[in-house]
Amino acid sequence: MTTASPTAPPPPELSVVLVQLFKGPVYRDTHDKLWEPLLKLRAPISDHVNVLGLQVEVDESEGYAFLRSRPTDDDDDQPQVPRLVPRRPLSFPVSLLLAILRKRLAEFDATSTDPRLVLSRDDIVEMIRLFMPDSSNEARLVENIDAYISKVVDLGFLRRLRGDDEQFEVRRILKAFVDGHWLAELDQRLDDYLAQLRSSEVS
Repeated sequence: MTTASPTAPPPPELSVVLVQLFKGPVYRDTHDKLWEPLLKLRAPISDHVNVLGLQVEVDESEGYAFLRSRPTDDDDDQPQVPRLVPRRPLSFPVSLLLAILRKRLAEFDATSTDPRLVLSRDDIVEMIRLFMPDSSNEARLVENIDAYISKVVDLGFLRRLRGDDEQFEVRRILKAFVDGHWLAELDQRLDDYLAQLRSSEVS
């Protein structure tokens, strides 16, 4: 009679990296102790999350990795795996702010060799104010914009700088969610939106 040999336990680094990925993106600059293990264990990480209907996205040049739901074929007769990474419906102002930040990041990359785009709160307020309806209550308008900024921070696309809550780094993972094709049409989309906004204000 033969007995099956026990399965070797996964390396501790694999467990740590997987747990962090399930909590949120892994960044080279903020998770420096996990970055090299993540690259080294990329194949077993993919095998593990694939069972759960997920895939790991790694951008070595930009320095981030995250989990996203694996694309499914609607015509596939196989049972669908429930989504572990939920879709997050965003309000229009938050979506607009993400688009504006993505455009600003593209402009920054075209003119600067600095890897970090840092914007002040006032910078961000002025960037989105142009696309907000005119309001007689300036304080309420700015309060609303602060709420949109906080939401983008919660989503992980902005990070408050340590020791200065008025300064924000635009996280490069934003490029994975607002792709180049969509960005190429952004100027026309923003122009159309501004035209509609101005028309509604006149009428």
